[in-house]
Amino acid sequence: MSAGNRLENENPLIYQRSRERLLTAREEDEDVTDPIDDREIFDILLLYSKICSVLSINDPEHPLSLEELNVVEQVRVKVNDEESKVSVEFTPTIPHCSMATLIGLSIKVKLLRSLPDRFKIDVHITPGTHASEEAVNKQLADKERVAAALENAHLLEVVNQCLSPRPA
Repeated sequence: MSAGNRLENENPLIYQRSRERLLTAREEDEDVTDPIDDREIFDILLLYSKICSVLSINDPEHPLSLEELNVVEQVRVKVNDEESKVSVEFTPTIPHCSMATLIGLSIKVKLLRSLPDRFKIDVHITPGTHASEEAVNKQLADKERVAAALENAHLLEVVNQCLSPRPA
């Protein structure tokens, strides 16, 4: 939050959550290797549980998920399983969001913790949606900066809070 305890976006638009994906018998078959697709990445970011409660990455300022704020959308998730590449664009709720780097870092950490090591993960701001888009994207693309950020105990605690489920 900036300016003390004042929210940058006090009244964000709230969007409807997507429906839980119904798994096919083939997807549930442990003997079948199925490729990772964009919906699976979207589900990782939103983490649907079997009882339909959504445990998702939370916005640092609001008790809402990134999906409810339309920060993360399935159409902005691209996966190439054969080349082991995942790309996620996220859209901050306002053009001067000071939390953009933290949100991007939280998305990146969630995917790093959830996907096999073979994947190269690219997390960046949707073009034209943030005043500091280039600087934030540069930070998120820099492996050394991301590693250094995750070595900072306070910052890691904040990221973990963003990734922790909030009470319903």
